[in-house]
Amino acid sequence: MLNQTLSGLVDLDRGDAALLTRQLYEQLRSAIADGRLRQGFRLPSSRVLAGQLDVSRNTVSAAIDQLGAEGYLDIARGRRPSIAAGLVPPPVADPAKAQAGATARQRLSGWARRIGRSNWPFQHEGAPRPFAPGLADGRAFPHDIWGRCLRRAARNARPRGGSACNRPALQQALARYLVEHRSVRTEPRQIIVTPSAQAAIELIARVTLEVGDVAWLESPGYGGARVALEAAGAHVTGVPLDRSGLDLAGRKDRPRLIFVTPSHQYPTGKLMPIDRRLELLRFSKSTGAVLIEDDYDSEFHYDGRPVASLQGLDGAGRVFYVGTFSKVMLADIRVGYAVVPESLIETFELAQRHTGQLVSATLQDALSEFMDDGAYAAHIRRMTRLYRARRDRLAQALTAETRGAFAIDLPAGGMQLLARCRQDDRLLCARLAEAGVTARPLSNHYIGKATERGLFLGFAAWTDQEIDNGANLIGRVVA
Repeated sequence: MLNQTLSGLVDLDRGDAALLTRQLYEQLRSAIADGRLRQGFRLPSSRVLAGQLDVSRNTVSAAIDQLGAEGYLDIARGRRPSIAAGLVPPPVADPAKAQAGATARQRLSGWARRIGRSNWPFQHEGAPRPFAPGLADGRAFPHDIWGRCLRRAARNARPRGGSACNRPALQQALARYLVEHRSVRTEPRQIIVTPSAQAAIELIARVTLEVGDVAWLESPGYGGARVALEAAGAHVTGVPLDRSGLDLAGRKDRPRLIFVTPSHQYPTGKLMPIDRRLELLRFSKSTGAVLIEDDYDSEFHYDGRPVASLQGLDGAGRVFYVGTFSKVMLADIRVGYAVVPESLIETFELAQRHTGQLVSATLQDALSEFMDDGAYAAHIRRMTRLYRARRDRLAQALTAETRGAFAIDLPAGGMQLLARCRQDDRLLCARLAEAGVTARPLSNHYIGKATERGLFLGFAAWTDQEIDNGANLIGRVVA
């Protein structure tokens, strides 16, 4: 019969003999930790306890030795093991009250409280479906070429010098591309590689903002930027848009940071013309504000030549340029980057290391090969033709199926379009979700009161048949 003190404390499940040692160890440890076995209590000898439990002596000895090594038991030659001194059990509490108050007792930081108030990201559970915005067509991606790049990078993985965070080969490939195609002013060392564009925005916010600083964000605008800026402690002010984008007229406040999407305004698709860009740069210089230019999907331009980056017009080093690979290539390739002023390279590398904003060296090497071999540029050219046709097809299908319910803004580039409406767009998106269509309401992108309503619809990832079917479903819902 089991020792009376141990009765009820040890109950072994003999269904798997290999786990008996683990069970005995965990049950004894639990009894010691919560005070059911008190300091100084002596266990039976391993021989006696093995007999009482009907297990091998090796099973008992292994459990006892482990408890001794962890400090739960005092073990001495010639003496039975005893419960170690100094083990104070936790205070006894009412289990129901403890469960109810478990969350309330945790004190959250200001950062955690600020991100907890956000309703971003605006996403749906489950597999993506038409018309989820911001998704590239993974079915049209050159997986074989990318797979070869990954395999070679993995085989050749070894230290190659340079920053521990940013691979020189990728910095050089990116710099060549950005200078040639986006007129960005940069040296390779100015490129900080991050796990996503969102991570790059968050890193810039941490480096440049103090708690209480004023930051401007386009309204409607990108919710992820708002989260990053508010998490850094900034007071975020939504700035309305006019036909040229961010409207600076009559503003009296003086921001520390301004976030803009000048190539394809998110979510309206507006293109900021050159006069407004120059006005914004003059304003930044006069107020001392820094700018974040999020060039999230500018690789895809359908009407005329792409407009040069805002950063390329800046001669004062006040613009941080942010981009991503996930829009061009695959959503699962979570790699973004920021071009930072030369004077801040060391600061950003230090911040990058201390915040863990690191990207696998193998992935960086694969990306650099993908770019150097011409596969990146070839993929962009092919997707630009495909996405333009899908943009036009979605606009035509919506017009035909909804009979004037939407005013469609045909974007000059990008991967999504805006269909303005007069209905409650939040309610409409909920009804569409029930019907099997994903859409984001324009009103969710405003800071403060929404002045317009509409559906934000992605077209890049969906085939002609999927576009036609999705537009038909939208037509049925709004009819």
